[in-house]
Amino acid sequence: MKIATWNINGVKARIDTVLAWLQEARPDVACLQEIKSVDEAFPCQPFEDLGYNVATHGQKGFNGVALLSKRPLEDVRRGLPGDDGDEQARYIEACVSTDRGAVRVGCLYLPNGNPLGTDKFPYKLAWMDRLRRHAALRLAEEQPFLLLGDYNVIPEPKDARNPQDWLGDALFQPESRQHFRALVNLGFTEAVRACTDAADTYTFWDYQAGAWQKNNGIRIDHVLLSPQAGDLLASCGIDKHVRAWEKPSDHVPVWVELAA
Repeated sequence: MKIATWNINGVKARIDTVLAWLQEARPDVACLQEIKSVDEAFPCQPFEDLGYNVATHGQKGFNGVALLSKRPLEDVRRGLPGDDGDEQARYIEACVSTDRGAVRVGCLYLPNGNPLGTDKFPYKLAWMDRLRRHAALRLAEEQPFLLLGDYNVIPEPKDARNPQDWLGDALFQPESRQHFRALVNLGFTEAVRACTDAADTYTFWDYQAGAWQKNNGIRIDHVLLSPQAGDLLASCGIDKHVRAWEKPSDHVPVWVELAA
């Protein structure tokens, strides 16, 4: 079972690219972030034509997440629990049944937090606190659970080509990294680093200053696996080549293969 995550940076702008990748990579489940579309305007039909069931949690012009699945999506839940007043569409979760039982998938688009010194950074940290509390409840259920998406966190200096360039950025602040470690330390396996410790392992290259051409990247898209999902981990990868396609997102897909 192949499960992938990708911040597509706008479904309307990137739909041809996304469809081409789906046909090439053939994930069983795809988690999309920054769809930038309200639910009723999301172009479901092209994805359904490829055999995917679609669930979205969107808002106009910003944020938004979606789940695509070859198998039915069950128990779909929209929004991260813990703050009923939060109107930003950043989390969607569902179960997918397999021959070996159900797998629960949480797709997230974690707040960026910039610029520092504004209310955006405390919002990021508070959102991460909510995520950790929710994840702890899911882990207590002791079932295969994946928490994947654009975390907007650079976990370690080796996850940036030029870490010094990010010292004043919310993605690399000590508080952001500490919150990410606290989440992982609940008992998750961080899939990419479980499979490789290689340098120059990135998932994002900015559109500016020739970042892609210089390989000036960072790793901010992550797949976390519960112990039960980690036991099923067969392989993982980053589809870096997609960044060189026409009209690319600034992120690339990250995927895992589970023996499920």
